[in-house]
Amino acid sequence: MDLNLQGSLLDLTDEMTLRDVATDLTRHELGRGAWVDVRAGWLAAGDELFTVLLRDVPWHAERRQMYDSVVDVPRLTKFYAAGEQLPHPILVEARDALSRHYAAELGEPFVTAGLCLYRDGRDSVAWHGDRIGRSRESDTMVAILSLGSARTLALRPRDGGAIPGSTTKSLRYPLGHGDLVVMGGSCQRTWDHAVPKTSEPMGPRISVQFRVAGVR
Repeated sequence: MDLNLQGSLLDLTDEMTLRDVATDLTRHELGRGAWVDVRAGWLAAGDELFTVLLRDVPWHAERRQMYDSVVDVPRLTKFYAAGEQLPHPILVEARDALSRHYAAELGEPFVTAGLCLYRDGRDSVAWHGDRIGRSRESDTMVAILSLGSARTLALRPRDGGAIPGSTTKSLRYPLGHGDLVVMGGSCQRTWDHAVPKTSEPMGPRISVQFRVAGVR
């Protein structure tokens, strides 16, 4: 797969490491019990991880029924179920660190990892909530580690109305190399999220989504 990542000029270390989750973590209250935590630069020096995942993950191209046609899903994916070996030890470290940090609020560990590869700005994910399984009726968390080129994570109320206390209808979080975002509380039930297409020149991005058992 001929995709290249330009190394970050912002990392001041050559050693790949996870920084403390709580340091510089910012919570954004969305209303109706939903919130988003953002921790910029959680993973330092992540170029090696990006390269390993790009090379070693058995990426899968999906096709999906849309109206009267079957179309290509505009990204590549791979899902690692609970107990399945992850493709790099630092992903195990990341999953365990998140489980410890959110233990009091979440009440259970993160156990699965879903990976998406956005090859360029034409790859995307449409508006949706992770509502397959228990998250359809219950609060949960989805933690995302972003690697590679910066892309925007957009959120909007599920009912399509304006954001509480605002006249705007969506929020946008630019996620860079090594950034962490966690969607929690009622976010999956009451909000939708997306990674929009962009016409800007864009390199590849990999997202790693950690979830609890029974949530997709």
